[in-house]
Amino acid sequence: MPKIAALFLLLVVNIGFAQGQLPLIPQPKELIQKEGNFIVNPGTLILIGNSESDTEIKLFNQFLKTSYGFELITTNNSKSPLNTIQIQVKNPKEKQSGKYELKVINSQIQISAQGNIGLFYAFQTLQQLLPIQNSTEIKIPCLEIKDEPKYTWRGMHLDVGRHFFPKEFIKKYIDYLAMYKMNTFHWHLTEDQGWRIEIKKYPKLTEVGAWRKGSMVGHYNDQTFDDKKYGGFYTQEEIKEIVAYAKARHITVVPEIEMPGHSQAALAAYPELSCTGGPFEVATQWGVLDDVYCPKETTFQFLENVLDEVLALFPSEYIHIGGDESPKTRWKNCAHCQNLIKKEGLKDEHELQSYFIRRIEKFLNGKGRQIIGWDEILEGGLAPNAAVMSWRGTEGGIAAAKQKHYAVMTPGSHCYFDHYQGEPKNEPVAIGGYTTVEKVYSFEPTPKELTSEEAKYILGAQGNVWTEYMNTSEHVEYMIMPRMAALAEVVWGTSDATKYQSFQNRLIQHFSVYDKKGINYSRALFEVTSKVSPSENGKGVLFALKSANPGIHFTTDGTTPTGNSRKYDNPVLVTKNQTIKAAYFENGKQKSAVIEQPFFITKSTGKKISLINQPHENYGIGGSFTLVDGMRGNMEKYGRDWIGFWGKDLDATIDLGKKQCVSKVTMDVLTNDGSWIHYPKYIEVLVSKDGKAFQSVKKVTAEEIRKMKGIVTIEFGKQKTKYIRVIAPNAGKVPDGKPGAGSDCWLFVDEIMVE
Repeated sequence: MPKIAALFLLLVVNIGFAQGQLPLIPQPKELIQKEGNFIVNPGTLILIGNSESDTEIKLFNQFLKTSYGFELITTNNSKSPLNTIQIQVKNPKEKQSGKYELKVINSQIQISAQGNIGLFYAFQTLQQLLPIQNSTEIKIPCLEIKDEPKYTWRGMHLDVGRHFFPKEFIKKYIDYLAMYKMNTFHWHLTEDQGWRIEIKKYPKLTEVGAWRKGSMVGHYNDQTFDDKKYGGFYTQEEIKEIVAYAKARHITVVPEIEMPGHSQAALAAYPELSCTGGPFEVATQWGVLDDVYCPKETTFQFLENVLDEVLALFPSEYIHIGGDESPKTRWKNCAHCQNLIKKEGLKDEHELQSYFIRRIEKFLNGKGRQIIGWDEILEGGLAPNAAVMSWRGTEGGIAAAKQKHYAVMTPGSHCYFDHYQGEPKNEPVAIGGYTTVEKVYSFEPTPKELTSEEAKYILGAQGNVWTEYMNTSEHVEYMIMPRMAALAEVVWGTSDATKYQSFQNRLIQHFSVYDKKGINYSRALFEVTSKVSPSENGKGVLFALKSANPGIHFTTDGTTPTGNSRKYDNPVLVTKNQTIKAAYFENGKQKSAVIEQPFFITKSTGKKISLINQPHENYGIGGSFTLVDGMRGNMEKYGRDWIGFWGKDLDATIDLGKKQCVSKVTMDVLTNDGSWIHYPKYIEVLVSKDGKAFQSVKKVTAEEIRKMKGIVTIEFGKQKTKYIRVIAPNAGKVPDGKPGAGSDCWLFVDEIMVE
């Protein structure tokens, strides 16, 4: 793949420069290109009126030294303005604005910045303008830029609980954020599977909680484990070093200490903090576990002591306290918890969680800090000053903003970088979902539902990296790059989904930078991707193919395509069962992996379909048409071919176009306890001639669905009908003893095939 990518880059980078498109990400707010170049060489001087910007200049010089072998001399006195980089910094200590102006003329570069942070961003822009090739004479195109970010929270998250990553990689991760002018690193430090931060008052947290006896191997569905001791943690000295490293790059590190759930590693070390008293082991499997902190005074004392040490390490305004996926099973059966509910006049366990969060918030507010938590902290009532991180869609952020609470938008639909980014069949195993670079780039952090006043409470957005299926630093890089670049432009505020091609052209130019830095980035942009849509006459479907470069060849008989196979020009009409294979070719040679798509054409394929409830935005690519597009979802890699309903039922009606005889309906449904996906209570088929009066013809039970392992065939006597209705009620709440007990179940469904 590296050789293939290099060929692509030579072609596309040349096209990008030929069109005069500068490789700037994020795109500046204002940019005017001009004729000519400024030449940077070892004799170029950096002119600055004071020494308060030493760190930013030092980092820029480090970049020049590493890339080109020389550094520039800094002075506040020069006889000539020629061949200089002149810097003016207003209010060097100012931390928020990031505003800067950059002017490149033939004889000089002029930088005017608001704060050292603005200077740092100006230097990042300069670095992107510098050529990749090593040279002692570097040309920078003449231009004028006026730039500043729109959002104050431009972040990336990293889970080091499921898999641990060394200090050196954490610094690299911070470098990637800095490269794209992001300013927040959300460090997920504690989990059921590992406690990763040294707490001197509680040494068992790392002696016991940082190590597990084995790990889940492969996908959760496989339920396969190894017996290799696994773990690690960061000493307080290492954390201080990382926080300082980030600060120099104007990045705030926001630590996350999970509570009350996702806490089994801590409970393994100190079981007395639980409702049952244990004993516990550090978790070896992924998912949501029942054992959580018990809201008793000893627990609060423990957490306050832990947070005291955390606050001494992290100067961030916000401390993330988790608050997500906290089952109430133990609390429901705990005498102390039930007495506390009565004593405090609480309605239920949800209000008990709110009580828990309020206690922690009061403590942190007393220390001059603010809390932020996942959107579950809205349940039972939001703590007075809490900020919300909205992950289960945008609803949590909207609710918070309407209550005049700050929110960070990070919905799974656009911001979860543990989802597949290319054709799932050709990707390493992931948790699910399908989030391409283009989809990330289409994200709008400020929901349209908010008024202009409410919109002020949207701090920004961030990408989340959960590492159940990423056990190496290289795999993390593969999952974040280049999607992080797309999100960076979104949160800078200059993205335009209607001009995605322009962004893609700029992005591909960055791939040579990734190559030079040794970043293991995804090349999914160069893979052939596909999209299905209804045909004009309702017969069959249209299968469209796409790649970053032209030159797709395909077959429709299941054979492997070659450079001599049919060239793709327009969407392919599919009206019968067949398998289409496609790949990108250049000069007759294959340059991408082959994609393979079997089609199963039945009487329902391509027909009009309506849903009473729409699928969740995280798992709703293609919408209702996904159920009649002729493509069956992969039971192992549930990415784009499945739609998911969270706590809602499937109620679908298909218009067959005319009355015809039918006698069988086949539908695929999923189960995955770890992801809270459960089979429906039953599946019922109904028929109607007018679309109004429906008659039930067959119902299959949950037990029958289990026996059929989710590939559900429903046969009934011949019916002449125009409309087919399929009802599959959601299983409701996750039962006790299952991961996520008490939460809404997911219902995952795919192709409805009528014969």
